[in-house]
This record gives sequence, C-alpha cells and structure tokens, in this order.
Amino acid sequence: MTTDARAPQDRLPGRPLPTLSLPSTDGVRVALDRLTGRTVLYLYPLTGRPGRNLPEGWDTIPGARGCTPEACDFRDHHADLRAAGADRVYGVSAQHTDEQREVVDRLRLPFPLLSDPRLTLAARLGLPTFRAGGTTLFGRLTLVLLEGVVEHVFHPVRVPAAHAREVLAWLGSRTSPPDRVRPPHAGEGGRGGAPRSPM
Repeated sequence: MTTDARAPQDRLPGRPLPTLSLPSTDGVRVALDRLTGRTVLYLYPLTGRPGRNLPEGWDTIPGARGCTPEACDFRDHHADLRAAGADRVYGVSAQHTDEQREVVDRLRLPFPLLSDPRLTLAARLGLPTFRAGGTTLFGRLTLVLLEGVVEHVFHPVRVPAAHAREVLAWLGSRTSPPDRVRPPHAGEGGRGGAPRSPM
C-alpha cells in the first residue's frame, strides 16, 4: 500500500502494474502486469441488477451513480477506442464474476469485466475506495496502460455516461503505441451493442 498522499493522477503515471491476476467474465485470468500494448482499465463501484436494491444511501454518495451508463458508453464506443489505439478494454469492480457476467450478458458488452473482490489492486496502487452498505468498493477511476505501465489516469470521472468519449479524445491525441514485445495475454469478448438499459 502506498503512503504517497498525492492524487492518483499525479503519482501513478510511469508506475508498473503490480503482479496480479484477476478472473474475467471470459473465463480466463488476466495478468495485469503482463498486458501488452495499450489497455484501458476502467474501475467502477458496482453495477445494479434488475430487481435488486442498491446499497442504502447510494444516490447520496458522490461518484457512486453512473456505472451502467458508463459501461454502455464504453460498449458503444468500443470499436472507436480500438481504432484510436486501445488494444483492449476491461472494466474492474469488486463484484464477483457471476454478478459481472449477468451485466455483460444483459448489456451485451463487447469486452470482459474483471473481478477484484478483495480490492487488491486498490491496496497495491493506493486507489480510492469507499464504503456503501457495509461493503468496500472501488472509487471511479480509469487507468490507461502502455506495456503494463500506467500511462495516464482519469480521476475524478465527472460524467460517467460520457467517459468513454473522454478517453477516446485523449487517445486521439496520442501517437501509436510501440511494436509488441510480448504476445497478447488474454482475449476479449465478441458481443455486439445493445439498447441502453434504464438502470
């Protein structure tokens, strides 16, 4: 755990990802420290499910709302992100894989979600978290990685429903990533787009 009190966007660029392998909704484990090329890793608190209540007081927690619109924005602009230089996109939350798989299927996400219920990534990088309903969750934040090293941090994410477009604009300002030095570690899902969920 870091003792650096600076904001994530100020202290994380240039830092390698820790040795950490997380399960994905694709059924494989993704080793974050072995990711090649450019990766967009967006961290979010949790995605609600139809028929289930969100944690008490959810609407009053700054930055808590917006996970489903954010996922839909990354879905709708996934091809654009790839064309702009992102080799892959992952969402990361503390929810378990079976819960995340329901979200991938319902929203028809064309990319996997990664599960980190112990918030190991947050502990090792000193990422923001918060408590809701007796559970500790990731604060909303996006890491852009280049060859397993933090290239850029988006924090805070002020408009989740338009955040993928914010990342896309940033990618459009960058040069192409260097040639691969290792083979890709893990694949991505292939689901298409779908109408936005009202949740």
